[in-house]
Amino acid sequence: MDELTLTLLVIFVLLIASAFFSGSETALTAVSRPAMHQLEQDGSHRAKRVNRLIATRDRLIGALLLGNNMVNILASSLATGAMVALFGDAGIAYATIGMTVIVVMFGEVLPKTYAIYNVNKVALFVSGPVTVVTELLGPLVKAIEVVARLFFRLFGAKYATDVSIETAMMELRGAIEVHTSQDEVQEERRMLRSILELGDVEVGEVMTHRKSTITIDADLPPAEIVDQILGSPFTRIPLWRNDADNIIGVVHAKDVLRAVRALGGELDSLDVAELAADPWFIPDSTTLLEQLQAFRARREHFALVVDEYGALMGVVTLEDILEEIVGDIADEHDVTVAGVRPQTDGSFVVDGSVTIRDLNRQFEWRLPDDQATTIAGLLLHESRQIPNVGQVFRFYGFRFEVVRRQRNQITTIRILPPSTVVEE
Repeated sequence: MDELTLTLLVIFVLLIASAFFSGSETALTAVSRPAMHQLEQDGSHRAKRVNRLIATRDRLIGALLLGNNMVNILASSLATGAMVALFGDAGIAYATIGMTVIVVMFGEVLPKTYAIYNVNKVALFVSGPVTVVTELLGPLVKAIEVVARLFFRLFGAKYATDVSIETAMMELRGAIEVHTSQDEVQEERRMLRSILELGDVEVGEVMTHRKSTITIDADLPPAEIVDQILGSPFTRIPLWRNDADNIIGVVHAKDVLRAVRALGGELDSLDVAELAADPWFIPDSTTLLEQLQAFRARREHFALVVDEYGALMGVVTLEDILEEIVGDIADEHDVTVAGVRPQTDGSFVVDGSVTIRDLNRQFEWRLPDDQATTIAGLLLHESRQIPNVGQVFRFYGFRFEVVRRQRNQITTIRILPPSTVVEE
């Protein structure tokens, strides 16, 4: 084997090494950490090596970049020497042009493109060799790290920072939203998104408003109270006395039925107020996450929501919070209310009391819910007036038409999403 053939063979091996370093860098920096963590929990030794490598990401990148540059420089030097021997000084230009094309194409573009489309597969495959490389180049990489840290301190920059909770939550939300085009996981995406938003939503946004809440006057005859309890779709009902805001307790239908049975049906001696549990009042600014934790700690499912002045605003239950995650949970006793009615022209006739969060979650809309809770409230906020029937408004890409109004309350709205809105 002559000298030129040997040189070309060495250059070929170095290009393979360059492709290995480039592909490994791309795969190990873009690898899915949750996937590797799960594989390690399932007993994968290669995933365990990957997790060890990305745990010291700065050292990993340093070793791969050092190895990649070493092989590329050596390959270019050998090619230049061979070209100069064949063509004289013109060989320098030939070697520069040829090696640039070869290194970029076969040492960078092809391996990185393959790695980015097969991230986890490539990361697992190269975890063993890369571990060996990082161990061999470890001392030299540490020396480079020391110099790099000195330069960072010299210019007042931070060398590394811990991941904040805000950043972690942003990554989780991004991981969920990146799969928006996959209809197969649409319902799971909605639930995961709702879980992450529990700490941002207040109970005042999901509670049952007091005007829709069933309460009972504790001074009514026992037989009438029992009839109202049996006629209610709810199992827990607040009791009031003298004033509807003066809640004295919350009675459970099961406790009433037990008492009725114990009295042998003699309702005249039944004291429902004695059966009621003490009311639990919470501020409307309580977040769903805090309330969920409070429900679990107190082992209760029902709370009364009050505003900053102590006035009753409504009630919130454990089911309300769960429905924020999984969607509406209907049973045989629920009162069905058709709040959203799709139309053939692509529009939706929506009750004004429907919450913006429910619409966003159901139809993947992006209507803001920071200034208003219901769709009627959003229309009032944006229009800065109490609109008349037939008035049309456009904002956030949607078309809103007031269909029905009762006194000063907007009860029905026709909504055209951006995909169906046309210029008039």
